Amino acid sequence: MTRLQAIIIAASLLCAPFAHGQTSTEPVDVTLLAINDFHGNLRPAPGGITIDDPADKTKKITVPAGGAEHLATLVKQLRAGKKNTAFVAAGDLIGASPFLSALFHDEPTIEALSMMGLEIAAVGNHEFDEGRDELLRMQHGGCHPTDGCKGLHLFTGATFRYLAASTFDTKTGKPLLPPYEIRSFDGIPVAFIGLTLKGTPNLVAPPGIAGLEFRDEAETVNALVPELKTQGVEAIVVLIHEGGFPTGGYNDCPGISGPIVDIVRKFDKTVDVVVSGHTHRAYTCEIDGRLVTSGDKYGTLVTTIDMKLDRTTRDITSATANNVIVHTSIPADPSQTALLAAYDKVAAPIAARPAGAITETLSRVPNMQTGESPLGNVIADAHLAATSAPDRGHAVIAFTNPGGIRGDIIKKPDADVSYGDVFAAQPFRNQLVTLTLTGAQIKAMLEQQWRDPKRPRILPVSKGFSYTWDNAGSDGSRIIAESMKLDGAAIDPAAPYRVTVNNFLAVGGDGFTVLKDGRDPVIGVYDVDALSAYLRSNSPVAPGLLDRISRVN
Repeated sequence: MTRLQAIIIAASLLCAPFAHGQTSTEPVDVTLLAINDFHGNLRPAPGGITIDDPADKTKKITVPAGGAEHLATLVKQLRAGKKNTAFVAAGDLIGASPFLSALFHDEPTIEALSMMGLEIAAVGNHEFDEGRDELLRMQHGGCHPTDGCKGLHLFTGATFRYLAASTFDTKTGKPLLPPYEIRSFDGIPVAFIGLTLKGTPNLVAPPGIAGLEFRDEAETVNALVPELKTQGVEAIVVLIHEGGFPTGGYNDCPGISGPIVDIVRKFDKTVDVVVSGHTHRAYTCEIDGRLVTSGDKYGTLVTTIDMKLDRTTRDITSATANNVIVHTSIPADPSQTALLAAYDKVAAPIAARPAGAITETLSRVPNMQTGESPLGNVIADAHLAATSAPDRGHAVIAFTNPGGIRGDIIKKPDADVSYGDVFAAQPFRNQLVTLTLTGAQIKAMLEQQWRDPKRPRILPVSKGFSYTWDNAGSDGSRIIAESMKLDGAAIDPAAPYRVTVNNFLAVGGDGFTVLKDGRDPVIGVYDVDALSAYLRSNSPVAPGLLDRISRVN
């Protein structure tokens, strides 16, 4: 072979198309699979998912959906035959979980998601339910500091990477967990930035996040862009635990409101795709030219995002999304079935313990007029009953937070209620705390229900206490003071009253900071145990009248 022939052959090889007909100018296809707000729902969530009836868009139907066994199979199916994929999540994978996961401090959920190949997850506010140290244990493994190793084996932590770009340790000045992860697809880097909402301190117990700062979401992301560009990154996907409120079906977005809209509009233009969560809604939207998605809650949907990467610019040139229902008819993944069965063997006898009976379903859904709910009232009554004795706190009033009530107690054919049913309604296992508050402090606490006027948090209250609030009132003056009564007698602003709340509220959770000034605390039983005992003692329990709170205007 002459030198000229060798040059010609070499040149022809350089110009030849890549294998399988792919040319150097063809884009790189990448598929992301995303979930959010799983909340430890290893079994299909009661109620499945509600969608528009395909046969009549004016009607709604409920589709059984969710469960780790079906989710794992669907993820495998959606990844099959695709060269470039990533399975990601937008927070609240754990916390407010059903009994099977919560009994083991959500270790089963971390294990199940790791087994099905989850790779990257933003930290949500519920990841902080048991504090920063417990979140780090979820990532790195080890035994629970109080309950020890009560699972099937030594907990080794998540195989996926938790990201927390906007959560900073005030001592070190560094993020609590890595801010981003860079993955390469056919040599093109894609950065995944993960962060939670800046309002997290208002949603979790303050002691658990002491020493942490939750910074602005958009400012955090924009500050990272130059750093990523120095590493050759042009394609950026944000996984954010904050969301919006759409109109339309689970794959539509004719209109969307809420925090995510303003956040996305503030993002640097380098950000191409946003996977959101927190609001438990489903949507595929375009906001400010970017694809923004959310996949409902409890593992009922998987969001598939198909992206194309330009080989020259190394940027995302297009992105489309589709929310896929995790139908319970999807075959169960055998490894997930075995995992759940093993945990069930330990949990089932505890969950099956009798806890009384009910005459009708106890709904947590608040009355639109006043904010009361049947289950909220029963829970408040249970907390009062558990702490009214002189040696247990001597309480005369009890309040609880609506965010701590995570599900209805549904009437079964036999009307019986199990401990597992009760736990599903109150999964945080907060201890009751009885404090001394003045009448003036009680009013000030009730005014804090409107700390966020757009989303007031109306506290369920025990029987015997009543009040009226003014919908036209301004901050600090919505509660009509003279309407506050206990057993028919007006509340005296200067008089002391023994009041029971849970330990989450007692330390100022949900923004009820007045409670931190309560005196002479007495620690009581766990809220779930108080409710279970109340149901046993008063069975069958019926939903009562919603007449404790009234409203004018």
